[in-house]
Amino acid sequence: MSTELTSVASRRAFTLIELLVVIAVIAILIGLLLPAVQKVREAAARITCGNNLKQMGLAMHNYAGVYGAYPPAFRNTARTNTTEYYPGWGWGTLILPFVEQDNLYRQLNPDQVPFGPNPPSLAFATPTALTQTPLKIYRCPSDRGPDLNPFRLSPADGSFAMSNYRAICGTDNGPGVIVNEDRGGILWQNSRVTFEGITDGTSTTVVVGECVFDDRPGVDKWAALWAGHTGVYQGLVRISDVMWHLDASSAQINGTAVQAFSSRHNGGVYFGFADGSIRFVRDGADANVVKWLGCRNDGRVLNLDF
Repeated sequence: MSTELTSVASRRAFTLIELLVVIAVIAILIGLLLPAVQKVREAAARITCGNNLKQMGLAMHNYAGVYGAYPPAFRNTARTNTTEYYPGWGWGTLILPFVEQDNLYRQLNPDQVPFGPNPPSLAFATPTALTQTPLKIYRCPSDRGPDLNPFRLSPADGSFAMSNYRAICGTDNGPGVIVNEDRGGILWQNSRVTFEGITDGTSTTVVVGECVFDDRPGVDKWAALWAGHTGVYQGLVRISDVMWHLDASSAQINGTAVQAFSSRHNGGVYFGFADGSIRFVRDGADANVVKWLGCRNDGRVLNLDF
């Protein structure tokens, strides 16, 4: 007769103190890991943002190759009144075929369909499903703004798709808005600047800069739109929908001015240059130098050590 003996080892459970220690260690490890993960995500976002600007720069080159000149900041040439402020298709729309959005461009049909009322008038443009299309190339991944920009028109009047990139029309040379004014930049209303017209050099002249969406009270940075200039709204000609100048205020990187070129990146802002290159301009860069990057033909020799 065989006897089977089964030994049962006694098992010791965690005490409450040991469990709390384990939880505390895990919490510390998570606390150490999160900043590293956030840094990796921001680094990836910065790379994507810079790549967006590079694609825009190359698209503008391709546009110039087809049409003989850089795109305008916005186009509303199908008019008879030379002093008008009608809405107009933006540069972001005009380069769509060159950023792999040819199907959207064909649906918008900007060569035949006006951006705004038809027949054209001073009434502001209203959004459509097409002009509310979120496009990743026009969004900085670090920006936390919504897909539709509520600042450019009131939500009651409708909102267009957001953009975190605005054309630079030059350096401010006076108050107010003058129709078709050449402020020395490359992209402005109905502009047609050729490569040869950039006598300061394409590598030292900016075409596009970042603009952040920040709706905190007292900040109200409005970002931009890719579709176009919405026209006259609430008594204002909102050229900042698609373009702005570099002046003493807006050239202060991440400064307090509503239209200051700004980003969510740590320590600076990306700009796209006319040669298709990009450069990260850091906070604290001399605004008196940065603003002259907006001019194509002023003859200044600039130190680009930002």
